[in-house]
Amino acid sequence: MELIVARNRADLVKARGEGRLALVPTMGALHEGHRSLIRSARAAAAQVVVSIFVNPLQFGPNEDFSRYPRTFDADLDVCREEGVDVVFAPSVEEMYDPARQVGVSAGRMGAIVEGVIRPGHFDGMLTVVLKLFNLVQPDVAYFGQKDAQQLALIRRMVADLDVPVEIVAGATVREPDGLALSSRNRYLSPQERQAALALSSALRAGAAEKGPAAIRAAALAVLKQAPIELDYLALVEPGTFEEVPDSYAGPAILAVAAKVGTTRLIDNIPMGNVGT
Repeated sequence: MELIVARNRADLVKARGEGRLALVPTMGALHEGHRSLIRSARAAAAQVVVSIFVNPLQFGPNEDFSRYPRTFDADLDVCREEGVDVVFAPSVEEMYDPARQVGVSAGRMGAIVEGVIRPGHFDGMLTVVLKLFNLVQPDVAYFGQKDAQQLALIRRMVADLDVPVEIVAGATVREPDGLALSSRNRYLSPQERQAALALSSALRAGAAEKGPAAIRAAALAVLKQAPIELDYLALVEPGTFEEVPDSYAGPAILAVAAKVGTTRLIDNIPMGNVGT
């Protein structure tokens, strides 16, 4: 079956097939992590839609919206290879009315951890995800665990607003040396890429410890030795993304964000009971 590229709402409606529909929302620059999500969707649904849309609402004024990689032809090749049925690739004008006033608020959960560094980011992310859910009307949607706070917020939005979409998380896909795959990795020089390995090394060091204080200390010890600019290291409760106290026992996510050269990277590792 030939891949359909839908550029507007009308084309999307025409392209909709029968049976269980899976959506994989992306901003393009597709890599093996996206392929992994698409394969999971393909195995579980009769029709797979991949959205490719670089969402201006989730970029701050000093962030890399204009620089964000746009590789549409190569992305279409990936989608063809993975058996995608429809690519939804709207313009900004198609997605957002110039008179738009209403969006989604991420609340407190969107203002902590990553939200401190990127105020308003999660409001813009949730707004576009909800719009995509309304336009595509999927039964199930696939998101990567690498964007852990994003994933937690989408789950919260779906629960709080009674959105009838099942959310499935895909495990973080990594290079053999541990670097989490990201569309922004292409910006790294060879020296910066080596420095970026500190993020995954720190997460592994933390995960080898027990007790929140020891976990944080082990991870920070690795990060302090690397030529990076650390934004945060956070050990958080998975459902709320609130920092856990040193007395906490239960599941947690150890998350890190840093600038490596001019490129900002994030990573995380889910953990079981972190208590001593």
